[in-house]
Amino acid sequence: MSVFFSLWIKLFFVLTPFFGLTMFLSMTEDYDVHRRRRLALSVAGATAVVSLLLFFAGRQMFTVFGITLDAFRVGAGVLLMLSAISLVHGQAGSAAAPHDGDVAVVPLAIPIIVGPATIGTLLVMGAELDSFTAKLMGSLALLSAVSCIAVVLLSGSLIKRALGSRGIVILSKITGMILSALSAEMILTGIRNFLEL
Repeated sequence: MSVFFSLWIKLFFVLTPFFGLTMFLSMTEDYDVHRRRRLALSVAGATAVVSLLLFFAGRQMFTVFGITLDAFRVGAGVLLMLSAISLVHGQAGSAAAPHDGDVAVVPLAIPIIVGPATIGTLLVMGAELDSFTAKLMGSLALLSAVSCIAVVLLSGSLIKRALGSRGIVILSKITGMILSALSAEMILTGIRNFLEL
């Protein structure tokens, strides 16, 4: 169970829930409660499908392209570090919403919640788990993290009223600090394994 909770916490922060919440609220200002709720569930569903596909595709992708897991650890770690720095400085990129279009998959699920750094991290985490039991625990942890994202989005209005816009920004910055530590761990693990230390 310790593996499950560790993965769940990591994946929750990797999915940058509070930055996603900020973008979700800004894109749904004119939505009524029912439409916003439907959109939140659609975003969570799309995030779950995309994340699971990436989680299970990692090892196969590395084999096809001839990339070692440690090389990808370093690359994904660098991307995650850049994403963390953007969150800490409040400069995380935003995607424009299509006019009168469905924003659940693009841009909310991809690339706001599942962005380049998240994609790399999911590929690495999935490739690291070899056994069936580990993969199962990882999948459950991932689905639990996505469920928490759904709860955050569904509670968006309440969270904004309780914390205000400034409070959500502070949570995004804290998320960025946690992501910077995760990215440093990925980079150092990749370098250590590559150098066989």
